[in-house]
Amino acid sequence: MPVINIDGVDMYYHVQGTGIPIVFIHPPLLTSMNFTYQVNELSKRFKVIVFDIRGHGNSSLSEKALTYPLISNDIKQLLDHLKIDKAFICGYSTGGSIALDFLLTYPENSLGGILIGALSEVKDRSLKNKITLGVKLTEWKALKALALSVSFTNSNTGQLFKDLYINAKKGKAQNVKQYYRYSLHYNCTDRLEQIKFPVLLMYGEKNKAFHRYAHLLQEKLPVNECILIGDMKHQLPTKAAVAVNNFIEQFVTAHGAQNGENF
Repeated sequence: MPVINIDGVDMYYHVQGTGIPIVFIHPPLLTSMNFTYQVNELSKRFKVIVFDIRGHGNSSLSEKALTYPLISNDIKQLLDHLKIDKAFICGYSTGGSIALDFLLTYPENSLGGILIGALSEVKDRSLKNKITLGVKLTEWKALKALALSVSFTNSNTGQLFKDLYINAKKGKAQNVKQYYRYSLHYNCTDRLEQIKFPVLLMYGEKNKAFHRYAHLLQEKLPVNECILIGDMKHQLPTKAAVAVNNFIEQFVTAHGAQNGENF
């Protein structure tokens, strides 16, 4: 099992395929397993990189509290370890906030962004309540119950549910709680205009609560295209994998890097 040791933390990662690199970032409690369909399909054309955030899945506990800048730096160190100069950065849900943080912090290592059900800040009360519940459940030592719920919500087959759950329940409560908690306060909306790279936005047509975030990102990001995937809610990487993969393939191919010699 490949790991990179960063400041005493063993961070699990997996690389599959060759070509233009795409890094995928998962939300709290879920792991790189959530991108199974992207790894299997997109690796036929691109270099797909997934990893488990500190204290999640197969990565070890982080004594240092999780913050988005810390996770962004971990991604930068992983790219350096893999001798990759630039990559497309893809984040799902709150993982999309980390993708935005990476694009802002490490533009020299970025080719563009792919945001799936993502947001630049948590604005609505309903989402704040859901994230706060995640914080509380980790404090109440109910991590397995939370893992069960999150895995069930994001699975579309019995086998995928089993795989998601096995990996989610490996999470370290304090790091999962830190990830949830940090997402409540992170806000990069006022800096979005600094992102000059092309950014692909994907949201479920039925995920009405997140459409406000889609409109906000559309308005603020200088170069973006937004796609609503029909008859779908939030869990697009697993439940709308064919459409998601097709749109990613088109986007990465159209906006592929200038410096192809590094791929």
